[in-house]
Amino acid sequence: MKKSIRLKVWKKFGRRCAYCGNLLQYQDMQVDHLIPRLKGRSDKNIVEIFENYMPSCRRCNHYKRSYDLEDFRELMKTLHGRVLDQYLCKVAFDYGIVEIYPFDGQFYFEKYGKENDE
Repeated sequence: MKKSIRLKVWKKFGRRCAYCGNLLQYQDMQVDHLIPRLKGRSDKNIVEIFENYMPSCRRCNHYKRSYDLEDFRELMKTLHGRVLDQYLCKVAFDYGIVEIYPFDGQFYFEKYGKENDE
């Protein structure tokens, strides 16, 4: 990917990860495909276009893998339950060390810019 395209992807959502919203350093950004390349889609006219490129942190890109957006959303909606299944997390929760909130169903890029529209 050309550096000029990569820079535009990085700036697409205010230099933040499109999914979690954390600030990204340019050198740490990974470019995710919103419509995954590995889902049997070989049409480069759909997959390899700027609109399909999403700035992503390493964790979100790794966790999303080749899920499409709706499958990733469903995975995130059940994450809090899987976290609380871990014994160490249960102890931390019981002692008030951590709080667990369910995913609200919207990724950062879906909220981006809307706070100024209202």
